[in-house]
Amino acid sequence: MASRLYAWGRWAIRRRGRVVAVWLLLLAVVGGLGITLHGKPSTAFSVPGIESQQAQDLLEAQFPAAAGGVARVVFAAPEGGTLTGPAAGAAIADGLRTAAQLPGVVAVLDPAHGGAISADGRIGYADVRFGVAADEVPQTAKDALSRAMDPARSAGLAVEFGGSAMQPKTEVGGPAEVVGVVLAFVILALALGSLVAAGLPLLTAAVGVLIGVLGVQFASRFLEMTNTATVLALMIGLAVGIDYALFIIARHREQLADPEADLDDSIARAVATAGSSVVFAGATVIIALAALAVTGIPFLTVMGLAAAGTVLLAVLVAVSLVPAVLSLLGERLRPKARRPRTAGTSEGPARKPAAWSLAWARLVTRRPLVVLLVGVIGLLALALPARDLRLGLPSYASQPADSTQHRSYRLLTEGFGPGFNATLAAVVDTSGIAADQRAATVGELGKKLAADPGVAAVAPPVTNPGGNLAVIAVVPRTGPDAQATTDLVHRLRENAPAVDRTGGTLYIAGATAAAIDVSNKLSDALPLFVAIIVILALILLTIAFRSLLVPVKAALGFLLSIAASLGVTVWVFQQGHLNGLLDIPSAGPVTAFLPVLLIGVLFGLAMDYEVFLVSRMREHHEHTGDAAAAIVHGVARSGRVVSAAALIMVAVFGGFVFNHDPIIKSIGFALAFGVLIDAFVVRMALVPAAMALLGRRAWWLPRALDRLVPDVDIEGAHLPAPPAAATAGKRDRVPVG
Repeated sequence: MASRLYAWGRWAIRRRGRVVAVWLLLLAVVGGLGITLHGKPSTAFSVPGIESQQAQDLLEAQFPAAAGGVARVVFAAPEGGTLTGPAAGAAIADGLRTAAQLPGVVAVLDPAHGGAISADGRIGYADVRFGVAADEVPQTAKDALSRAMDPARSAGLAVEFGGSAMQPKTEVGGPAEVVGVVLAFVILALALGSLVAAGLPLLTAAVGVLIGVLGVQFASRFLEMTNTATVLALMIGLAVGIDYALFIIARHREQLADPEADLDDSIARAVATAGSSVVFAGATVIIALAALAVTGIPFLTVMGLAAAGTVLLAVLVAVSLVPAVLSLLGERLRPKARRPRTAGTSEGPARKPAAWSLAWARLVTRRPLVVLLVGVIGLLALALPARDLRLGLPSYASQPADSTQHRSYRLLTEGFGPGFNATLAAVVDTSGIAADQRAATVGELGKKLAADPGVAAVAPPVTNPGGNLAVIAVVPRTGPDAQATTDLVHRLRENAPAVDRTGGTLYIAGATAAAIDVSNKLSDALPLFVAIIVILALILLTIAFRSLLVPVKAALGFLLSIAASLGVTVWVFQQGHLNGLLDIPSAGPVTAFLPVLLIGVLFGLAMDYEVFLVSRMREHHEHTGDAAAAIVHGVARSGRVVSAAALIMVAVFGGFVFNHDPIIKSIGFALAFGVLIDAFVVRMALVPAAMALLGRRAWWLPRALDRLVPDVDIEGAHLPAPPAAATAGKRDRVPVG
């Protein structure tokens, strides 16, 4: 691999102007398509085949009036007032008449005539039903509905909005995300020792991310895609794009510390060595993200493929655009000589490693067993809360405290109880029941549902015009995020056999039931996904390092990182710690697809650091045969770059922790903490400690397997020797095209 990338790097240098032009042209074309022909992202996390989705499909086909999106308008009178007074009642009625005339509205429930006012008369709600699905309700209709309620506001009433049609938009690019990028630039400047060099990874990463994100937006015209898919592509593409460019630029500058190093050879050699690690690590990220397809969940598959496509672009940018730009900048990137050149290793003269990374390498390898035990015990302690992991989808309780969705949730809980926000729908297909027995069957079912101790209220059944479909609203006693509500859904579904015997079919549906179904589906898919990822790690790392024990050690470390990250995520988001600091309005279940995403993304990123760190160890071992010195050399040479790369990841992901969207917030937190733990505890401490304990055995590979495993040479052992010296004229030139 290294030899091919060396030749590729030479080609990119010779054609640097064309390479830059091609990337800029691609950015212009894809950007134009993404901006002008983008689709409409979905806010629904639907999964074909689950019970709640089957019910939704049935409603859309046979009872469209009950399947459309609902905007729930919540009214609250001032303390001591009521909604039943003449002025308040007239203002509400005026607003609802206007709402009923809005385009797309098919029905409006007046709280004065529907029993939708709390016992004290202070809080009430009106359901405005649209003729299209919730995620298809246009923003213009939502804005018009808000304006229609101005008479109620003028009458002194508080007006808030909830319901399926009022899902807030996911937005990025706020101050926190910008701060994350600024921190990344500072880290790059400190790691590379040059402002020009620090700006390069940001510039090249921006090209890849813009092409990737705008390409995803264009693809949303043809595929159903959630807002989260675009944000995930942005988040991961930016982080890996910066890191991959950093790996190559750092290796180039390290080589240029030798005053006699040839500029073009250094660029090509950096692409061959660090670039091999980038290609290999990037391939693992892409495969891991694409493997999300094994979950059988369409929205998660699309998210994985969108992020994988952006990572692929980051790899291509790193091995083509980066060397082309390095060639254009020429000698501007050569470090200034601060001291006389010292003898290098067998790799050739090179800059001395950072003092701290050399000291750290010696410290870890001096007491490897102690480091290993302390690290493993600490990670297991962090992982303990993961035993209580509960999965779900965020309710409006998780929205920012100042959002209308959160305020409507709080008012409804105050006026009607916590279960009102978790209302379920018992959908009964009565087409197989004799017409004269349908009413009795549905009525008997309603009594059974109401008898459950977890049910607060059951509404009278509503039937479709054909009389072959009935819907019964069921209000639990507990909120949508409570375990008791999940248990209730399972108990209510136990009534299905009795309905089946009459010839009908019972479905328990609604937003809360859908969240439970999606969580169960993802929980079932998780073991298979973990098995695929671990097997993939073993295979890829065996090929990369021609060793059996190195891949096993890497996989175990990865599992520790995942467990610790999930444990801390549960401790924060589910158990409610640090809520004030992180601006989390309410504790609740962990986002259902977060563990799968965390495993896929963190696996790829962990392999980035594993490959970059261990490849330097193997490179030295191949040259010297000294296993102990190879460990110190690998950590000393790679420590600064791996640490900088990890801190950049943490800064980028950490910026999304302060996003208002609860899903983006939790993903950003889990990834930031996971990268922090994996890089600084697992890769920088446990890996060298384990390698020191293994010694020469770390590089053992059975003879039979040795003949089967291809030699990919990511360390550059077969590269041509560097030129003995470079002419002064060549070193002094600054290429411009």
